[in-house]
Amino acid sequence: MTNNSRVNGNERIRRLAELDRSTLPPDGGPGFNRLIFSRSPYLLQHAENPVDWFPWGEEAFEKARREDKPVFLSIGYATCHWCHVMERESFVDHEVAEVLNGKFVPVKVDREERPDIDDQYMTVAQMMTGGGGWPLTIVMTPDKEPFFAATYIPKTPKKDMAGIIQVLDKIDEFWRDSRSEVAESCARIMMNLADTAAPSAGPLEAGKVADSAFRSLKMAYDGFWGGFGEAPKFPLPHYVSFLLLYWKRHGAIAAREMAEHTLTMLRRGGIFDQVGFGLHRYSVDRNWLVPHFEKMLYDQAMAAHAYLEAFQSTGEARYAATAGAIFSFVLDELASPEGGFCSAWDADTDGVEGAYYTWSAAEIRDALGREAADTLSRLFGVTEEGNFEGRNIFSLQSLPEEFAATQGIDPAEFAATLDAWRRQLLAVRRTRPRPLRDEKILTSWNGLMISALAKGYAVTGALRYREAADAAVEFIRKHLTMDGERLLRSWYRGDAAVPGFLEDYAFLVWGLIELYEATLDRAYLDEAERYTRKMLRLFNDAEHYGLFDTAFDAESVLVRKKGGHDGVIPCGNSVAAMNLIRLGRLTDDSRLLEEGKGILRAFMGGVAAYPVSALQFVTALDRLEAPETEITIEGSLDSPETMDMLHAVRRRFIPGMVLRFSGNEHGSRVKICGKGACRQPVSDPAALEALLDEVV
Repeated sequence: MTNNSRVNGNERIRRLAELDRSTLPPDGGPGFNRLIFSRSPYLLQHAENPVDWFPWGEEAFEKARREDKPVFLSIGYATCHWCHVMERESFVDHEVAEVLNGKFVPVKVDREERPDIDDQYMTVAQMMTGGGGWPLTIVMTPDKEPFFAATYIPKTPKKDMAGIIQVLDKIDEFWRDSRSEVAESCARIMMNLADTAAPSAGPLEAGKVADSAFRSLKMAYDGFWGGFGEAPKFPLPHYVSFLLLYWKRHGAIAAREMAEHTLTMLRRGGIFDQVGFGLHRYSVDRNWLVPHFEKMLYDQAMAAHAYLEAFQSTGEARYAATAGAIFSFVLDELASPEGGFCSAWDADTDGVEGAYYTWSAAEIRDALGREAADTLSRLFGVTEEGNFEGRNIFSLQSLPEEFAATQGIDPAEFAATLDAWRRQLLAVRRTRPRPLRDEKILTSWNGLMISALAKGYAVTGALRYREAADAAVEFIRKHLTMDGERLLRSWYRGDAAVPGFLEDYAFLVWGLIELYEATLDRAYLDEAERYTRKMLRLFNDAEHYGLFDTAFDAESVLVRKKGGHDGVIPCGNSVAAMNLIRLGRLTDDSRLLEEGKGILRAFMGGVAAYPVSALQFVTALDRLEAPETEITIEGSLDSPETMDMLHAVRRRFIPGMVLRFSGNEHGSRVKICGKGACRQPVSDPAALEALLDEVV
């Protein structure tokens, strides 16, 4: 097997994916290991390693039982920087491979394809080490019970970190000589893991929990740079969405100011790709300058939601423009020809993190000319010495309109010039070797992007957002659905695999509800109901409320868990609760509403204790208990007047809105019930705007 880890990632994966496997033996033969038969880009990245990798499955565990060896489990994903580092250092190394192959059964898992495996063993790692991350390294018995956990392990010792061969030899010695201690360790870990699998119930107290969440966010807020906490710093757009909701409900100006300042600083920082648009995954520093250069589909979706809500809340066009810039990146760089959205862009190019995104001052002068380069360099903080390893990451020193004012330039004229310069730089950048694009299409992440694009269409009226959302829904119907209602998790190069998880159903339903509210097309609402009822059948607990993360007929990994923690994206249960409440209200279905209430009750003990880790639950509880604003639009869906009325409504930030449609071929009008009374219908846009000002 050869070391091709530094070969261009796109070409390497394409070559392996298109390989004729029919001539290969089951173990991959001399040139490959068993991962060559996988349809995961991440697993294919490791198919040429000298490590005798197995995919997750009974073959690996049976071999471990038969040979009395522990299983070495490595979990990562295709665009993970430290996963690449560990592969280059260790998994292509024949000395390391000899130890792994001789003393262990090595297993590789794509955490995006199998979030159930990743979640459970990541929980184990956090219990054992106090932290987590990828690559995740777990050593377990042939019965899948873990007794060792780590993340990245270097090839040779570094500072206080032992080298991987040293670690493997110690584990092997422990396995051979201390089997009773291994069993005790496993039993203890499994007992603790079981304790984390069930939620903690509590009463529904919306105001109290929301107040507690706001206080916690105020304590974590960075008043200078925006955002929350210290470095490394994640965008956390759902924090922003909660703050806007809290401002709207309670009139807390500080909450809106925190939200707006955070969104402004994100847009100005190096974490936002100022040339190609889109958000990088996180910033390694407090001031958003140096990002970890991955770009994930889910980050784009969640950020677009937050910027659109800020536009709805304030009317500031720059927030809608930022959402539009994010959508431009997604539609240009993540949309697949088949209609779905790819998962991510890598941080690395040929083994160098950020190489694709950074600039020297000379490169900018060559692309734009000296005068334009000088102006652009002042705006973006470009220097001859650079701000990142001798090169430059673009970071807005001020907003373009403010910069134009200080230079005596017309802001509109400067905006057009700046966009022309950006396009010139982007054209130059696209001649460089490009990072790997993970072309795996995930149902759940596509559901998030569908919801964001639908909101984008609803708020701005831009038809291309609706068309892109429609195309993604159709892709899921065609490629990721069995028997019209059973979802699959992942699709890659024509093959769909892995039964869908709770988040796949919940996130897709979220997208379908947003599409209904954006278009008033009843077919989306019907489809959302159908997938929701299937979700309840697959993931429900017959004895208690709360949904399991895996279906009743799915593989049992360690314990069957009900996840209740919102990470960088909300968890399946919190989104499902929100969906059920919205659907219950939209369709007047009390059973769906009660299911949503039940999920909230099931998790509310944990939510009340740590509300910042469960803000989507807090938001869903607000949706349940806060006063409704019921809006009925009458007219024809083919009528421009009807759609203008709809977009006028959707441009407003209206938490608790229940939006309904009633056909009427004799004209368009809007009925609004809120604040304890129903108003007279209006059919004039100006009258509608005035009524919205009064009611919402």
